[in-house]
Amino acid sequence: MSFKDYAEHDGLGLAELVRRREVTPLELVDAAIERIERHNPAINAVVYKAYDEARAAARGPLPDGPFTGVPFLVKDLLIQVAGWPRTSGSRFAQGVVDTEDSGLMKRYRSSGVIALGKTNLPEYGITGTTEPALFGACRNPWNLGHSAGGSSGGSAAAVAAGIVPMAHGGDGRGSIRIPASMCGLVGLKVTRDRNPHLPDGYDFAQGYVVEHVITRTVRDCAAMLDVTGVPEPASPYAPPAKARPYMDEIATPPGRLRIAWSSETANGRDIQPQIRAALERTVHLLKGLGHELVERGLGVDLRALYGAQNAWSGANYAAGMRRLIEQIGREPEEHELEPLTWASLKGGRRPTGEQVMWEQQEMRMLGRGVMALFEDFDVYLTPVMGTPPPPIGYLDPVAVAPRDIGRRNGEVFPFAAPFNMTGQPSISLPLEMSQEGLPVGMMFSGRYADEATLFRLAAQLERESPWKDRRPPIWN
Repeated sequence: MSFKDYAEHDGLGLAELVRRREVTPLELVDAAIERIERHNPAINAVVYKAYDEARAAARGPLPDGPFTGVPFLVKDLLIQVAGWPRTSGSRFAQGVVDTEDSGLMKRYRSSGVIALGKTNLPEYGITGTTEPALFGACRNPWNLGHSAGGSSGGSAAAVAAGIVPMAHGGDGRGSIRIPASMCGLVGLKVTRDRNPHLPDGYDFAQGYVVEHVITRTVRDCAAMLDVTGVPEPASPYAPPAKARPYMDEIATPPGRLRIAWSSETANGRDIQPQIRAALERTVHLLKGLGHELVERGLGVDLRALYGAQNAWSGANYAAGMRRLIEQIGREPEEHELEPLTWASLKGGRRPTGEQVMWEQQEMRMLGRGVMALFEDFDVYLTPVMGTPPPPIGYLDPVAVAPRDIGRRNGEVFPFAAPFNMTGQPSISLPLEMSQEGLPVGMMFSGRYADEATLFRLAAQLERESPWKDRRPPIWN
């Protein structure tokens, strides 16, 4: 396979070449390794390399799955890979090495992918940009002076640069959708419990955090969820309803959908005019496809919704850190955590049980108000972000004071978090570009457990407004 051919295929396309014996899994792994070595010095997306292990796996035998032989990268957070470090982007956790694959990693392997490394992320996935003190900034393949997003920024940068066709990510406040938007990719936040946490994972913030993949195509996103999004045996959580495979859904026309759209923000500030213009062009596109569009907000007090999770999120983070502290056997020193992380840990230990439970109750009640919109509408449309991808340093959690980070986050990331709170599915699609030539994602959110409608609509938009041939300067 020539250097050019590799990145012209998505994951399913590469697997089809393997099935037809036009290429071997080892050739694909070597092609991915070649691209890591070529591009990683510029973008800093891959922070752990397991080349020998990947080459050994490529020699087989491999599971017979939809992605047999396809190279794959794993975000260095939450998910466990046997024998690999799990730093969580932190100096404090550098010595952590997992002894076995987590349940989700086993499901990824069953799809046939070959894992060859881990990707960059902000410390403990806290920020919407990937600029950790431990690994250094991950840079956007579209413009090296700009952020690749976070917290799954390394995964998104690697996919955008053509290193792999897809990579693992996690989403707690937009951490799949935000980097997908910044890097011009498809990023789905699945419904709460769609991808089970399995017996080896503590409750990822009671479903607030979910894991899936970042891809270049809608069909790769759907095919992987068909593998991983199946019920977990003996789970105490009811699996979200699913009528049929998502690969069937993407082949099904969406029909005429009723879509609400808005640019309202919790702080009441306007988003950048070019982002509003991109949103309006998307509305025009959808109307041209026969959908009904109505400008309408979520209908809840967004400031109250965001405010209802401060103590709860902080306490959940502190609880997760307690597990890590018990594993390591000691408390972190202040110099081992970034300033924002240190402040988050100290702050997360202060709320009372009453405060935490009050906020959880508030989130549930306000979440009902969000879900009420979907009694009248099939989909809710906003941009993913309020600005184009910001410059490296603008959201730097090391150099920028925590209070300023909070203000800037409100400016850049005003849209993604509510659907983590409600558990609804939400997808970023790379439909637009900024005036500076940077990707701008549009976010489509659906009813609880209704990934099916989102996949049908996403497949239609991919056909009608394709992004396949858009390539960043750092590519392949």
